[in-house]
Amino acid sequence: MDTLLLISAIETRVKQGEITSRIGLHQTADIFSSEDDIFEFIRVRAEGKNIACIFIDEAQWMSDEQIWQLAAVVDQMNIPVMCYGLRTDFQGKLFPGSAGLLAIADEIREVRTICWCGKKATMVVRLDGDGKPIEEGEQVFVGGNDSYVSLCRKHWSRRELGKN
Repeated sequence: MDTLLLISAIETRVKQGEITSRIGLHQTADIFSSEDDIFEFIRVRAEGKNIACIFIDEAQWMSDEQIWQLAAVVDQMNIPVMCYGLRTDFQGKLFPGSAGLLAIADEIREVRTICWCGKKATMVVRLDGDGKPIEEGEQVFVGGNDSYVSLCRKHWSRRELGKN
């Protein structure tokens, strides 16, 4: 089956235009930006092809409008769309794309990540260059695995990070 792979232009950790897994698998993908009309973007790339599915990585960086455009792809083109991305940022706030997906997705399946304590990790902490947690900064910061740590809500909380 032919799958259309998309990744945000913001993602530059490895090779731009490439989806890479933590275990080292990688595949070339079409790059979209926050200015793109995703419906048109997909319509053009799917023209004359029998696209069975659309896979989007780093969907958290999509706009609310782009999420609705994805819904139009599903409803009008009858192509299933699978989105992967983070739910919240390092401050515990929803990303715009994630908020839109949580609001209108037909189905949601979580890929589970585990905190150091063994509980389900639902939060991320951003680390500075010395490995210390930071609480301020831009929502979008593309960094490697050394820039973020996945934690359960309890260990993410201010109290557990040494704040009262």
